[in-house]
Amino acid sequence: MDTVVVTDVPRAPLVAIDRLALFGVATVHEALGRTGFLGTAHRPTHLGSRIGGSAVTALCWPGDNLMIHAAVEQCRPGDVLVVTTTSPCTDGMFGELLATSLQERGVRGLVIDAGVRDIAELHAIGFPVWSRAVSAQGTVKSTAGAVNVPVVVGAQRINPGDVILADDDGVLCVPRDDVPSALERAHARVDKEEATRQAFRDGQLGLDRYGLREKLAALGVRYVTAAEYGVR
Repeated sequence: MDTVVVTDVPRAPLVAIDRLALFGVATVHEALGRTGFLGTAHRPTHLGSRIGGSAVTALCWPGDNLMIHAAVEQCRPGDVLVVTTTSPCTDGMFGELLATSLQERGVRGLVIDAGVRDIAELHAIGFPVWSRAVSAQGTVKSTAGAVNVPVVVGAQRINPGDVILADDDGVLCVPRDDVPSALERAHARVDKEEATRQAFRDGQLGLDRYGLREKLAALGVRYVTAAEYGVR
């Protein structure tokens, strides 16, 4: 592992990130062919947040948050800090003091493949966090890692400057170069969903709209009356 801090990472335009974030994780995930989702391990510390931002990455040693402090300096307004460790860790590597520092720099939230603490305080100051664990266990500041290098979180490769979307449904990574395409495809997905929503309001069933009757028949599903099935 290179013990480096990479500066001046390219980022997508904030206006494009903000537009993409409005669609939400589930819609963009579907629009991109169900790619980029970090999985179910990272949950919000409190519900109701929906953010998008450019990834600043920090690779730390387990139980050591030195490189989180180094990463704070590299953060700009509109960023999302993404933290992972060289091996599995659930220690509380991040809390309210670091969140305050990030807030002052305009950072929109944290995604951490480890633990966090000070949950009540994070909620009170309104700093969104998605974490693998909650733990009061503290950390040290002793071992060099890296900032703004590619990392893997939840089997997804995240490059510094990629776009991170996060809401109550989880966390999604959109490669920076794919943002224009993601916007176009998300718009198309929303239009399609609105047409389906209106069809359901008009009484159409999913069985008919999605052609599922034919699928059920092909799978050998039969419709029988209660009496035929022996229900009395």
